[in-house]
Amino acid sequence: MSTHFFGEGNIGSAPEFREFSNRNDEPRRLLRLNVYFDNPIPVKDGYEDRGGFWAPVELWHRDAEHWSTLYQKGMRVLVEGRSVKEEWEDADEKQRVTFKIEARRVGILPYRVETLVLSAKPSSAERDDHSH
Repeated sequence: MSTHFFGEGNIGSAPEFREFSNRNDEPRRLLRLNVYFDNPIPVKDGYEDRGGFWAPVELWHRDAEHWSTLYQKGMRVLVEGRSVKEEWEDADEKQRVTFKIEARRVGILPYRVETLVLSAKPSSAERDDHSH
């Protein structure tokens, strides 16, 4: 079961990068972020979080290794993708259910960002090579 997901939250730990062999093709690359999606409700003294949740966010992309150095713990992100229900057994053989987010996009929001350095604009051939 999956459904469209769009949420804003904070990265809670250092990003994880993993690479998987893909026979003779280029390896598949995964960037995994642990994100807390909060639900800020305005109150008298600012905001109160009501009903936030943690979810693993998986982003499969050829640039995942580079992005693993870009995303940082504490960074505010906007995630678009789909939520996927996963059923599994724990060590005591009890059935468990968790949800993960398979991200299509993970945007960095400007909160707590001090500087930003852009790379040179890619040529049209490079852009075509990186599009999915």
